Amino acid sequence: MTAATHSSLFPQVPETADAVLDGLDPEQRAVATALGGPVCVLAGAGTGKTRAITHRIAYGVRSGVFQPTSVLAVTFTNRAAGEMRGRLRQLGAAGVQARTFHSAALRQLQYFWPKAVGGELPRLAERKVQIVAEAAARCRIRLDRNELRDVTSEIEWSKVTQTVPEDYPAAIVKAGRDAPRDPAETAKIYGIYEQLKRERGVIDFEDVLLLTVAVLQDRQDIAETVRRQYQHFVVDEYQDVSPLQQRLLDLWLGDRDSLCVVGDASQTIYSFTGATPDHLLNFRSRHPRATVVRLVRDYRSTPQVVHLANGLLAQARGKAAEHRLELVSQRERGPEPAFAEYADEPAEAEGVARRVRDLIASGVPASEIAVLYRINAQSEVYEQALADVGVPYQLRGAERFFERPEVREAQILLRGAARADGGTDPQLAGAEDLPDQVRAVFSTRGWTAEPPAGSGAVRDRWESLAALVRLAEDFAAARPDAGLADLVTELQERTEAQHAPTVEGVTLASLHAAKGLEWDAVFLVGLTEGMMPITYAKTDEQLEEERRLLYVGVTRARRHLTLSWALSRAPGGRPSRRPSRFLNGLRPGSPASGPGATGSSAARGHVSFGSGFGADPGDGGARPAAGPRGGASSRARRPARCRVCGRTLTDAGEIKLLRCEDCPSDLDEGLHERLRDWRADQARRLGQPAFCVFTDKTLLAIAEAVPETEGELAAISGVGARKLGRFGADVLALCAGREPERREGLENSPEK
Repeated sequence: MTAATHSSLFPQVPETADAVLDGLDPEQRAVATALGGPVCVLAGAGTGKTRAITHRIAYGVRSGVFQPTSVLAVTFTNRAAGEMRGRLRQLGAAGVQARTFHSAALRQLQYFWPKAVGGELPRLAERKVQIVAEAAARCRIRLDRNELRDVTSEIEWSKVTQTVPEDYPAAIVKAGRDAPRDPAETAKIYGIYEQLKRERGVIDFEDVLLLTVAVLQDRQDIAETVRRQYQHFVVDEYQDVSPLQQRLLDLWLGDRDSLCVVGDASQTIYSFTGATPDHLLNFRSRHPRATVVRLVRDYRSTPQVVHLANGLLAQARGKAAEHRLELVSQRERGPEPAFAEYADEPAEAEGVARRVRDLIASGVPASEIAVLYRINAQSEVYEQALADVGVPYQLRGAERFFERPEVREAQILLRGAARADGGTDPQLAGAEDLPDQVRAVFSTRGWTAEPPAGSGAVRDRWESLAALVRLAEDFAAARPDAGLADLVTELQERTEAQHAPTVEGVTLASLHAAKGLEWDAVFLVGLTEGMMPITYAKTDEQLEEERRLLYVGVTRARRHLTLSWALSRAPGGRPSRRPSRFLNGLRPGSPASGPGATGSSAARGHVSFGSGFGADPGDGGARPAAGPRGGASSRARRPARCRVCGRTLTDAGEIKLLRCEDCPSDLDEGLHERLRDWRADQARRLGQPAFCVFTDKTLLAIAEAVPETEGELAAISGVGARKLGRFGADVLALCAGREPERREGLENSPEK
């Protein structure tokens, strides 16, 4: 979690401007007090950059140098902007605008469009990809789902780099960009896409920036109005700005230099969207008088984690690597990072799930644990593994906290209770304090203090409301005289700032989605060649960006860090995979590689194999990272092939079904329906979501295969030894057309 949401405390607003500076280290203080002229902050991971820039804004406001409404702070995600607003509010600098580039541009565009163009601003297209698909169809080009995504990404890249359709083929050559398909075809689809938008009177996300730039360029009077409004600018994550965003920033600034930028070239991971660290790296060339401050004191991670992160970047090449920051941990020593190798991906997921369960049992909150992977498609096997061991989880990238239906409903209920006269509301009878009142209000919708068993939607709803109860507890501790009305106001302000409380549950996220977040324990999974670096990373710069992506993952961990990989994709597969090249010289027994490798952490003995992963033969097939590869797991096995057309399968869902998604199914629909009914009954008895019994894909695979023996059932992906022993007899009975035997006492099973 970020520092703002990790703590649910309610700090007192500093009484004076000088009090805003309390607790800052010398470098952070230098940032906070540099209120004039251009300022460039080179901030490593975990060094408190958000703290530094929010205290700078607050100090400027509280000392009278900045008017709150004259400051515009821009960043790249709604979450980051919400966090910034929350921190500024706590520092007594409410009124400062903290927004994403797109949000700030859209607001200006909506306001000035009637004056600049006339009429109402065209509406935003709801589904860009659908328009791209229609454009391809008009060009008589058929795109599958992946190709459609690739073409959409190319159109987005073209727009943020201000490339028109006819210039696209030449532009990708100049940029050294690998085209996912024929550039002429992409350019043709791009042109028709723009035509379709005009015909329908809609704009897309990138148009918001393009149109704002056009208005500010063409209408000097409007540009001057914006510049009178905003006189001081702060840009977070400056290494991620695109040429289009930089152009917009230049237009906002005009000929002024009241600009503070913050970034780290070693965390540039969005170049595929048009982002470039060049603006950060060239800042001092554009602004020779700039104040430059380096933040290298890492307050997030232990020396062991920081040492591994520094070792990873020590092997990097290129311009960004030349400006890397050597972090210095400010924390006490912790456990060494662990490395683990598994026979296959399900075994890796099961091993990670067990380790997660052990960490929770040792006192690490579930919300302080994350499993991070390269692509979202990797999440399914970890969702299943965590559900199997009864660990709740949340997928990063789902809807924002305050947009969840149960949270919106909870706020309505609290507002209603707050409007009730004194203690006349019967639902609050007997509630002694504010947290008790909140619990009483939620109990009218079935909420209880004890969590439901298992995971899924029911558990997600409970966790959301529990987070609000914890927020009420902290609020009451900070403000003992506060009542429900005060809490309602606090929640409203947090909603507007998107300053969400902590939700319990292990986080599953891609490495890109994890940027800007942190946890006590982080599991970096699937670290094999072809996945990290990803297979389509070909050029030196693409490979270096993959290294930076792994660096971002490593630096998300505060104390516990585990890096793992699997030798094959599916059980029984040929163990042909190799650990990521980025771990060379870092993991035990691996050869050193790249610049600076002679001083690698492995050579100095600072990174060791985690003892919790190697010795126990029941630990999902884990073995020491440098261990032998003989034995049963090294025998050559055939890849999974579609049983209909014979094509080699790579998608996890297709491997589970042993057929391509588009190939005809020989599903026994009657059996499938009986299996679904049986699964629902089992889930009810266990008090868990249905997928904790078997996922939809596994159930479908069983209904297609109709296994007759335990061996045939065990061969289906998703039916491990544990589930075979627990549910195998029932499933085989259903497949044979019999009713399963009733087994009493399932609810009290020790496996529950």
